Amino acid sequence: MGLVLGLRCAKGFVLGARVLWSQSNEGFAMYQPDASTGSKERPCEPHETGWRRVDALRKAEMAQTAAKREAMVAQQLIDQFIAQARERGIRPEPLRMKLSGGGTARTDKKGWYIKVDQTVAIGEDGGYYILSMPGGLRERVSGVRLRPSQPCLEVSRGGRDGETGGLSDFLTKRLRQALGGCWSPPTTP
Repeated sequence: MGLVLGLRCAKGFVLGARVLWSQSNEGFAMYQPDASTGSKERPCEPHETGWRRVDALRKAEMAQTAAKREAMVAQQLIDQFIAQARERGIRPEPLRMKLSGGGTARTDKKGWYIKVDQTVAIGEDGGYYILSMPGGLRERVSGVRLRPSQPCLEVSRGGRDGETGGLSDFLTKRLRQALGGCWSPPTTP
């Protein structure tokens, strides 16, 4: 794998240095082309190239790729959910945003709540919406424009509300409502 980066080293700033990675039993080693010997490569010294920065960029790139892959799978589950909800006659309802200042605000979207506390919903447009934000009187009066979040396979990852789990489980619970299941969200004011 190769990255093209601008690297800061003891001799100044090197623009467009091509950094190559090779994997060995000891992990990854970083190489860059050696200008003095043509196309041969020499190991980079950590202090010379900003090893930590390059390593952090590599990890961030890998995490972003994994998140995109996860979002694609989650979006397929969401699309299946929407089709099944429509088949079962579960109608989308106007979504409301929970405000940290208390109360709720209307939004510009309709969809299906998938958490009982109504803080996560699937829009009829296929969007994944987190429905909690800071706000107060202005948002309550004027309403809120929703933007979809990148869906993930785990709902409320890292949340402390006790209602976390797999996206497919939440979607399945929501679909059970049409069959007379026990899931029922609280009534909205």
